Amino acid sequence: MKEKWRVKLAQALVKSPENKKDRFKIGYLTKKYALFILPLVTCLREGLEAVVFVGGAAGTSSSASAFPLPVVIGLIAGGGVGGLLYYFGSNMSMQIFLIISTCILYLIAAGLFSRGVWFFQSYQFNKATGGDAAENGSGPGTYDINQSVWHVNCCNPLKDNGWDIFNAILGWQNSATYGSVISYNVYWIFIICVLLLMVYEEKHGHLPFTKNLTLVQLNPMYHIKGKKKNNLTQAQKDELFTKLKQQNFGEVTTEVTDEASSSKLIEQTAEK
Repeated sequence: MKEKWRVKLAQALVKSPENKKDRFKIGYLTKKYALFILPLVTCLREGLEAVVFVGGAAGTSSSASAFPLPVVIGLIAGGGVGGLLYYFGSNMSMQIFLIISTCILYLIAAGLFSRGVWFFQSYQFNKATGGDAAENGSGPGTYDINQSVWHVNCCNPLKDNGWDIFNAILGWQNSATYGSVISYNVYWIFIICVLLLMVYEEKHGHLPFTKNLTLVQLNPMYHIKGKKKNNLTQAQKDELFTKLKQQNFGEVTTEVTDEASSSKLIEQTAEK
């Protein structure tokens, strides 16, 4: 994966279209300025989420304190995380930071997958009983006993305050079903298998028990878009990285100019 992104970034920095008009195409610009576009889109997305979150809190029948409270808490949390990244970011490896962030996203995705199955089964139960069982609380009759793995008469994320946070992040439900538990475990088994395959491919260059098959080739879009022809050989990669090292991005030219100016100034001073 690391090698893959090295090649992509090198191609974006070195390669340029032969036709000058092609340099203004969206495909070329998005590749060249990917490190700018990605944070920009992320900030826009988070801003929209903040607006929706605050608007949802203000649009409910809650008290007036429900409107400023999420804004203040969000500012405090954002400022705290930003401060930690600012003061400790230089001492922490970016790889470790990305690993932790990815693990958090995996947890959220697992919860979403499990919640989706749980709500589907809850819908089937509500359809059979002719009403919304969740409106009756957390006691008997609010869940399908035939599909229940465990149930507690508290900690309901739909009713009890605070537990909805664990529901959003980890997919917590006070009434677990066979489907929600099995789907949660199947998700993690799938993630573990994919990660093991990625590690094996990174070490050996191919998937287990195969010689020319990689993980990306299992994606149908890889063959539909004909991405195989864009694969580079090791010699082409070495040539690409050599061109990247020889590329001037402004800083080298400035340093050379400054050194030349300094040398001329010293010579003129010595002559005087």
